[in-house]
Amino acid sequence: MAGEFDLTGKTALVTGASQGLGRRFAEVLAAHGAAVALAARQTDKLAALAAEIEGRGGRAFTVPLDVTDCAAIAAAVAEVEAAFAPLDILVNNAGVAVTRRFLEVTPEDYDRVLDTNLRGCFFVAQSVAKRMVARGGGSIINIASVLGQDVIGQVSPYCASKAGLLHLTRAMALELAKTGVRVNAIAPGYIETPMNQAFFQSPPGEKMIARKMPVGHLGQPDDLDGALLLLAGPASRYMTGTTLTVDGAFTLS
Repeated sequence: MAGEFDLTGKTALVTGASQGLGRRFAEVLAAHGAAVALAARQTDKLAALAAEIEGRGGRAFTVPLDVTDCAAIAAAVAEVEAAFAPLDILVNNAGVAVTRRFLEVTPEDYDRVLDTNLRGCFFVAQSVAKRMVARGGGSIINIASVLGQDVIGQVSPYCASKAGLLHLTRAMALELAKTGVRVNAIAPGYIETPMNQAFFQSPPGEKMIARKMPVGHLGQPDDLDGALLLLAGPASRYMTGTTLTVDGAFTLS
């Protein structure tokens, strides 16, 4: 059974890999044998992560990428495949959020979130999938959110983008089903990261945990490891168009 989660000989591209969940995803894939291409705008952080992965005996490659730029997407994917290795796995993780009341959201706010979280994922997946189809298979993992299934206030563009990504996952999976390319999504709940730690340790954050999280605590980045490895490897060979919700029962509250 261990072989079902062994990624030796596979190559993965992780977008938004410079920090947070993207960094964790890259570390986990590398720890299970994959060579990992790290993509993000913050290239200094990518270099440090690549050095850490290589220091543990893994293989890593860095490429600058702004997922809102279609020309940059095509160039980055081509560079990875030419200079590193053909891609077997894509983790579409790059994402942003703007916290603002619906009536105060500007066109710039909306475009920034949708262009990154939905349009960016679409065209990164399209660029990689074309190459995967030509080789006869691959796994695309879209990182969505429980806020694509449920909603909270003051993040309406984010909720819309993640709901769109969940439906895009299904549409992609249907069209690519006969090509050997599988497309699935992970919908994380509230996972503790440096970006949200201060809020969740504050009185309003603690109140939200008590009210909205039946398990009584936030998730940790490693709580997503199992879902990631399942979808990346051969254990999920018959899964496509599926969303794995990892949220401590948030969506049931």
